[in-house]
Amino acid sequence: MKSAEIRQSFLEYFRSQGHEIVPTSPLVPGNDPTLLFTNAGMVQFKEVFLGMEARPYKRAVSSQRCVRAGGKHNDLENVGYTARHHTFFEMLGNFSFGDYFKRDAIHYSWEYLTEVLKLPKEKLWVTVYETDDEAYDVWANEVGVPKDRLTRIGDDPGGGSDNFWQMGDTGPCGPCTEIFYDHGPEVWGGPPGSPDADGDRYIEIWNLVFMQYERDKSGTLTPLPKPSVDTGMGLERLAAVLQGVHSNYEIDLFQNLLKAAAQAVETEDLESPSLKVIADHIRSCSFLITDGVLPANDGRGYVLRRIIRRAARHGHKLGMDKPFFHTLVASLVTEMGEAYPELLAAAEQVERVLLQEEERFAETLEQGLGQLEEGLAKIRDKTIPGSLIFKLYDTYGFPVDLTGDIAREKGLAMDMAGFEHQMEAQRDRARAASSFQMDDAGNLARGMSESCFVGYDGTEDSGDVLALGDTTGQPCEVLLAPARGTMILDITPFYAESGGQVGDTGFIESDQGLFEVQDTRKQGGVFIHYGQMVRGEMRQGVPVAARVDGQRRQAIIANHSATHLLHAALREILGDHVAQKGSLVAPDRLRFDFSHSEPITREQLQRIETWVNREVRANYPAKAQVMPIKEALTAGATALFGEKYGDEVRVLTLGPYSMELCGGVHVARTGDIGLFKIIGESGVASGVRRVEAITGAAALEHVLAIESAHAAAAALLKTTPAEFLDRLQQSLERQKLLEKELSSLKGRLATDAGGQLLEQAVEVKGIKLLSARLDGADPKSLRDTVDQLKNKMGEGVVVLATVAEGKVSLVAGVTAAHNKTIKAGDLVNMVAEQVGGRGGGRPDMAMAGGNAPEGLDQALASVSSWVEARI
Repeated sequence: MKSAEIRQSFLEYFRSQGHEIVPTSPLVPGNDPTLLFTNAGMVQFKEVFLGMEARPYKRAVSSQRCVRAGGKHNDLENVGYTARHHTFFEMLGNFSFGDYFKRDAIHYSWEYLTEVLKLPKEKLWVTVYETDDEAYDVWANEVGVPKDRLTRIGDDPGGGSDNFWQMGDTGPCGPCTEIFYDHGPEVWGGPPGSPDADGDRYIEIWNLVFMQYERDKSGTLTPLPKPSVDTGMGLERLAAVLQGVHSNYEIDLFQNLLKAAAQAVETEDLESPSLKVIADHIRSCSFLITDGVLPANDGRGYVLRRIIRRAARHGHKLGMDKPFFHTLVASLVTEMGEAYPELLAAAEQVERVLLQEEERFAETLEQGLGQLEEGLAKIRDKTIPGSLIFKLYDTYGFPVDLTGDIAREKGLAMDMAGFEHQMEAQRDRARAASSFQMDDAGNLARGMSESCFVGYDGTEDSGDVLALGDTTGQPCEVLLAPARGTMILDITPFYAESGGQVGDTGFIESDQGLFEVQDTRKQGGVFIHYGQMVRGEMRQGVPVAARVDGQRRQAIIANHSATHLLHAALREILGDHVAQKGSLVAPDRLRFDFSHSEPITREQLQRIETWVNREVRANYPAKAQVMPIKEALTAGATALFGEKYGDEVRVLTLGPYSMELCGGVHVARTGDIGLFKIIGESGVASGVRRVEAITGAAALEHVLAIESAHAAAAALLKTTPAEFLDRLQQSLERQKLLEKELSSLKGRLATDAGGQLLEQAVEVKGIKLLSARLDGADPKSLRDTVDQLKNKMGEGVVVLATVAEGKVSLVAGVTAAHNKTIKAGDLVNMVAEQVGGRGGGRPDMAMAGGNAPEGLDQALASVSSWVEARI
């Protein structure tokens, strides 16, 4: 069976057993910030198992895309060198949420393997946890597995067990049973539980986890009221069994990728570990980019960058010195696009991101490898020093595991302690250079209930002072003018900085004093007001009136709502791959960062700006609704990638195209934005672009300033703004014509002067030599004159120089009869070095420049002796 057929048969079998087929979740977990990537099928069901989320089904089946390349679960360094390690794999799994348990799970697994897939029963071995008599009994007495192929596995000497699963130190846990396939006596290895179990003969293909206990802090296990089942089976391992091969790289899916990779790097060795690395890595990289991860210098983006650069380096090792990795995306789409249509939809974006990263790394790969070879030639103790590892990482962009690959290939160790010392020194320098200080005001919010925010409906309200803090964040009973400090109210109209929107400013007033709010931030759900006492005093417990700066707030919310419309416009015009990567919403401007791999053209920017202003003029009402997150996503609301949301979310709709999850403050109608004007577009990281814009009065002032400058420029050309472009074009064409005439005149003057210079030529050992200044000539005239003099001399050497605006230009020419012994490039470089420059070129003609004209006469005088020495 082919891999695609196995995947489909698994899903269909469990559908027939009453399971809901659940699509794969993204590789970036949306419900677990502690997890770098989705690494198992149960990740998307974690909150269901914990009882924190309800689903409309109790049985589920999925084929989950998984990545293990970073953090606790990291297979990166083994990929390509073993038969079964991958950065990306697919996990087939069936799940029961308080429905069936051990007996049914075991029977389902046995029936699927032996009846559907027709695996020989005598080839299957089973392990259970040593005290799990229930599972043992089902296997032995109901399924009929002989006791010599059924093994109890206890705890390891250091604690833990392969047959007991737990989510963490506390929480759901339980025994598991594993099914192994015997590849036969021709493969080395012992049965599970034996001393030789690490061999390749007996391979685990399916793990059935039985969540039946809750472990508390003391280690006590309490039976769960509704025990559940979580199973996982690697598609690649199962395909190897069914296709009669011992290595995952021999299955159909990998064979096609290996052939494509071999063609891309121009090799025929399909057994090359480097080729296996490339075939594996194109899967993880392509799906990570599909799910919104982009190369970066930290976090998930850095893991992606490491994998791409590891693949590029292995291609280089196979002799490929130009970008190739991105060309494999098409082959991957052929293999997996039908099962995962999101890959097909994102294919062009994936290719662009990979090509950009390849090109970026290509600039330093050769240099870095050269530095490494130089460093390796100097070591004596078979250990790469930490300073060299750090230099490769910091200067040449070599991930540490890439250097580790090379070290392993050469049988060398790595001085990781020295590397970490260098890294810590760099962090210390960064900390010393930074003016950022930790804000201790969060201490004031500890133990306090969430603030009641009433700013959606107005900018003024009354409340009580719950807490006061000094500049160090320590609680205090009173603030006296002109002291700075912090304040927490029970009710506040001040919006706290969140989601890119800056915090509100304004005033808080009591009968005894006035506090100017200069910023508002949030700690958990507690709003903290930062500012300074203007007059009097402020005490804990007093009633106050809170007033937000309404004019500033209006500018902020106009920019925030415009950001939503801009996001919708970008997706409409550039494509659905656009996803928000960051934003700033301030009173004077807005900034929006998003995924896109190439600069936006002027025509696209105009279309985006026109699109947003169309929505502004339509004057759509802003509609905010609180609803369950599933309902919001089903309705088409856009969620911020990687953001953690609660069960209930606030959905903001602006017209027919913009619908986003957002807790920020917005305009009442899109017409309140007034005018939207883009003022900048740039790249901020690989695959991330930034658009900056202004709205309302600021946008109008910007347009008026442009019109004023336009009118002033038109006046300089003695024309009207309407005719300015035509007049400017005429002026430029006239300037080009005059420059051409001037260049021609300079050329004629240089030719005339060159004819006179020919009389200054001298003979050196029978060769005519001329070295002279030709001031007033431009570089082109200088080159043309050297050509003419060479022709007139017949055989000889010419060096001419000119000085303009403190810069020296040099041209050397050598006739054909002599340019094998006297090379123009070497000659011009010798002269250039004496005038503070360098140059080079062909043996018959070369150019150079310099910035020290005071040395020119002496440099030209040295030409004769230099030529004489080479005849």
